[in-house]
Amino acid sequence: MEPKSMEQGTQRETHILCFCFPAQGHINPILQFSKRLASKGLKVTLVSTSSSTVSSKFIQTQATSINIEIISDDEPDEGQSRTANLDFFEAYKTFVSQSLSEFIKKQLSSEYPPKFIIYDSIIPWILDIARGFGMDGAPFFTQPWAVNSIYYHFLQGKFKIPLEEPIVSLPSMPPLKLNDLPSFFDAADAYPTSLNMLVNQFSNVEKLNWLFCNTFDELEDEIVKWMASKYPVKNIGPSIPSTYIDKRLENDKNYGLSLFKPTTDSCLKWLDSKEIGSVVYVSFGSFSAIEKEQLEEVAWGLKMSNCYFLWAVRESESGKLPRNFSEETSEMGLVVSWCPQLEVLAHKSVGCFVTIAGGTRRSRH
Repeated sequence: MEPKSMEQGTQRETHILCFCFPAQGHINPILQFSKRLASKGLKVTLVSTSSSTVSSKFIQTQATSINIEIISDDEPDEGQSRTANLDFFEAYKTFVSQSLSEFIKKQLSSEYPPKFIIYDSIIPWILDIARGFGMDGAPFFTQPWAVNSIYYHFLQGKFKIPLEEPIVSLPSMPPLKLNDLPSFFDAADAYPTSLNMLVNQFSNVEKLNWLFCNTFDELEDEIVKWMASKYPVKNIGPSIPSTYIDKRLENDKNYGLSLFKPTTDSCLKWLDSKEIGSVVYVSFGSFSAIEKEQLEEVAWGLKMSNCYFLWAVRESESGKLPRNFSEETSEMGLVVSWCPQLEVLAHKSVGCFVTIAGGTRRSRH
């Protein structure tokens, strides 16, 4: 998306709401999308919920072009909770449906009532709320179409779990084995709610006038063409700060949001001392819980590789590392609780990125 100046008289007339699911991997891409929309001269309000850490102290100067609003996704603690027997996603839907409806109703009486809502694709019921107020909306998919299409085809009944055949054949995709599918399929019994949530991203796809996605045509040309032949796909990625792509947004150097305090200086100074392409960067995300045995296997693999490595291990997970691992590998590796991922990935000394995407894969021994 290219920033485009608009006449002063119409600059703030069109009001767009952007609603994000309260997880950092979902918040940051839609936050960047919001900045791009605001650069077009639109009035943009990013809406999130009270259980997330999206607040004014986390949205820094890079997000001043947009408004931030926090709505409730919980109930006051008044004795026995009405959602005590519901899982997180059921409770989330119950309270967000109510609080978002109240928020939209209030906004519709403002000077610039919202006309459209962009929402995280994993919460498709937002569309029904918006249309109930005469607004339209569109989902924003944070993952690329190569992943999204697998959930779509599963919902359409193109394959089942457990697999009836060893190979899954899907349009515009290479042959896929079980290990090639998102790990939720391999651990469907362990993550039934998460798998259902991801598959249901496409539950109302026939009602949609737009499908926004955090990808770009050149990255996955064949699958994008196939999806676009079926649905109104609009790719707007990569949804990362402008500094790392087109430099069209001034001072847009970072997302403006981090759930953890990054150890920026120590990471970058350490990387500066290493040769080009010599470092393995390892990070398993903000929320994934890796089994102790699995984390130990990764640790021993890094130690025996004789490669330089930078490993981000959250403090809550650090107790799973082998005893004295950081000290014993200090000449080759650096273990930190968090680091500035964009700057690390852009650093010339990083030659390999080991990460996880959407869940953990159970080990098979």
